[in-house]
Amino acid sequence: MEWGWDNARAFIGIALIFALAWSVSENRRAFPWRLVLGAVAMQFAFALILFGVPIVRQTLFQANSLVDVLQEATRAGTNFVFGYVGDNSQYANNPTVIPGETPPPLFFFQILPIVIVVAAISAILWHWRILRWITKGFAAVFSRFMGLGGATSLGVSANVFMGMTEAPVLVRPYIKEMTRSEIFILMVTGFATIAGSVLIVYVTFLEPVLDNPLAQLLTASFMAAPAAVALALVITPETKPASERAHEPDFEYQSTMDAFSTGAADGMKIVLNIATMLIAALAILYIVNAILGNLPPIGGEDLSLQRMLGWLFAPLMYLIGVPWSEAAEAGSLMGIKTVLTEFIAYLDLASIPADEMTARTRIITAHAICGFANFGSIGILIGGLTIIEPARRETFLSLAWKTLLAGTLATCLSGAVVAALPVNLFIG
Repeated sequence: MEWGWDNARAFIGIALIFALAWSVSENRRAFPWRLVLGAVAMQFAFALILFGVPIVRQTLFQANSLVDVLQEATRAGTNFVFGYVGDNSQYANNPTVIPGETPPPLFFFQILPIVIVVAAISAILWHWRILRWITKGFAAVFSRFMGLGGATSLGVSANVFMGMTEAPVLVRPYIKEMTRSEIFILMVTGFATIAGSVLIVYVTFLEPVLDNPLAQLLTASFMAAPAAVALALVITPETKPASERAHEPDFEYQSTMDAFSTGAADGMKIVLNIATMLIAALAILYIVNAILGNLPPIGGEDLSLQRMLGWLFAPLMYLIGVPWSEAAEAGSLMGIKTVLTEFIAYLDLASIPADEMTARTRIITAHAICGFANFGSIGILIGGLTIIEPARRETFLSLAWKTLLAGTLATCLSGAVVAALPVNLFIG
């Protein structure tokens, strides 16, 4: 696809995103121009290096096979624990399946357990210092190019791989003394990125409809981190010199078995939380749509929450590069992600037929909804941080709604950067 107005408009969207963040700044005179330009440059650099350098691109695309391995490994565990419920590909052992038909995966028993497996593996890789050094490598980049303190840069980089409540644990001893800006950076980054454990689940959803979904979502999480830092510092400018901020801590497990058991247990908590949230969110969505369905049709179609959110978020999606003809549908997904959860947004994205959404819009949208910034996550984040450091609860609460705004803008900024580049870069 040739480069055109849709790509060019994304640059306008980038500027307007920072303008919106500046409009709610706590100190509008302290706009960090160099940091903002550097963050956008880092986003383009991530995209161009990961997708534009042939050897990196090939390696990243081949990493999608990792999802298949994880699915098979998880199925080995779920098949033993749950029998055919955990592996209903065994048609002969499944009395509920009509012969000759391929049964759909059972979400709780076959898809969500991947979270447990990935959480356990991640904890072991951290204990073996593999994930630790990768995280510290990213932390060094954020510290060097964005002027972050050691503890903050580690927290930001950890959010690229871990969840919004797990990453702050790495810097637990330093949160009490962090500045307001540093805490805000930590919160916004948590909302703008996704945990590796649930990332694999999203990839499972998107495999049939999106080219190289693992590469896409990994890149989205990488790109959102510098965007989150820049937007956080636009809204709450830092006043304390970097040399006086918290230094880098070091989080340890006691042993490989401790890492394995802790990681698996944490993964199970995440699974139960996801299942609980989805049951409640989908039930509320059904009730709201049932009520709206009793109103007079608009444009020949029944009114629904998805349609209303599509109208609300369509201008935003248009500004970041989505064609107007697809902006309402993409906006609907952005709205569902913000009001309910990104889980439902990805499920809805996966259900859109290929002839109803172009590959370019699907890629932009996948990046734009790749984060935890939603209303429900506010309570989860505040609750988790309060447990870690009760003394800073007032600070966490005062930044809650700004965190939702900045986290949403950060993922949209990643979508805009992708939209500004030729779509063929991301397909192959």
